[in-house]
Amino acid sequence: MFRPTGFADLAGRRVGVFGYGVEGHAAERRLHGVSELVVVDDTPGLGPEVLVTSEGGLDALLGCDVVLKSPGIPRRRADVMNLELHGVTVTSALNLWMQETDRSRVVGLTGTKGKSTTTALVTFFLHCVGEEAQRLGNIGQPPYDSSVDTSKGWLVLEVSSFQCVDLEVAPGVVVVTSLGADHLDWHGSLEQYYDDKLSLTRAEGAHQTLVPDNVTFRRIQDQLGGELRYVESDTSHLAAALGLIGAHNNANVALALAVVETLTGVDASELRAAVEKESYRFEPLRGRLTLVAKESANGAILRYVDDGLATSVLPTVAALEVFVDEPVALIAGGFDRGVDYSELASALAARQQPTTLITMGDAGKRLGTALAQRSGVTQHHVNEMADAVRVARSSLRHGGVVLLSPAAPSFDQYRNWEERSDDFTAVVRSLVP
Repeated sequence: MFRPTGFADLAGRRVGVFGYGVEGHAAERRLHGVSELVVVDDTPGLGPEVLVTSEGGLDALLGCDVVLKSPGIPRRRADVMNLELHGVTVTSALNLWMQETDRSRVVGLTGTKGKSTTTALVTFFLHCVGEEAQRLGNIGQPPYDSSVDTSKGWLVLEVSSFQCVDLEVAPGVVVVTSLGADHLDWHGSLEQYYDDKLSLTRAEGAHQTLVPDNVTFRRIQDQLGGELRYVESDTSHLAAALGLIGAHNNANVALALAVVETLTGVDASELRAAVEKESYRFEPLRGRLTLVAKESANGAILRYVDDGLATSVLPTVAALEVFVDEPVALIAGGFDRGVDYSELASALAARQQPTTLITMGDAGKRLGTALAQRSGVTQHHVNEMADAVRVARSSLRHGGVVLLSPAAPSFDQYRNWEERSDDFTAVVRSLVP
């Protein structure tokens, strides 16, 4: 079976691009004029050149030498497995890019929670000490896009669990920020999700693996590859100086500091001083505990916080811990991908401050059911964001936090998490002067 080790190997070959989202478009641009391309997607109506999987697209892929699969298509889906059974090599554009790139300049960051923030922090910290670096992957552009120049500087790459599965070689430094339950519909089980995500640490090639020093990662040490280093959480004020809310960000800051020390050799105290000096320039990521608005309610303060990037249980539990001493109205739910909500339900039930749960979508219904079995926490189910915000607002007459932290993807009602956060922000700003 033909096995490419870079984009150069695809010259003159018949190549399938399976999945025509951001990654599929980038792969098409990279190979334009170099290979004979077959573009296929599950969704109809994407254009005359895009074949539909169920309408001849799969047959066309069977005639390819190689298929570059986009991350959104499950690796173990029956039609993907069928391609390999018929001798078609299935890989990813990211895998080909990694194999032909100087891995010593690449940092790969993954994790259930915190990978986007830590990717941004690593890039910012490198800039603070005068190093050239760019954010790539989920947080930016695909690094193999023809419009991206990766010829110099550090390449800080956010890698999803979907992408980890197809990577055969590891970046020079691998970071895993956290582990929780996520994307079980894609991976099939929690055990498989852990194995797929941690496979990045076990990929070939010499590399260092940095993880938080906590019980979770100590317990799974035998599943981690590379030269392993445990990083203790930062105990200074640096996360707060950077505008980051929540104790979990102390771990993210510590990991970012450790990465930059590893890459550059800059003394730890010198690095910290440089970051503190420039901390006011750092812009926390949108949708990560972002304050949207605040208003006075009967003499108390009511805050509206967008944590829309929290599309799994772990970050939502962490968000609740940030506001442990305040009344909270949590807006949660969305597309149901089979995640176990018992941990989140237990966290809600254990809260001492007044708490209201407003749920949306099928995932919200399951969360509501799980909570009802544990507690009498007041809950409401609504269909629209405007109703969710109004109910949340009315439940906090003496102040507190209206928190959008969905613990579920947005695909049932929105194109992506950004659109859901935009809806939340628009509704809040229509209500709050």
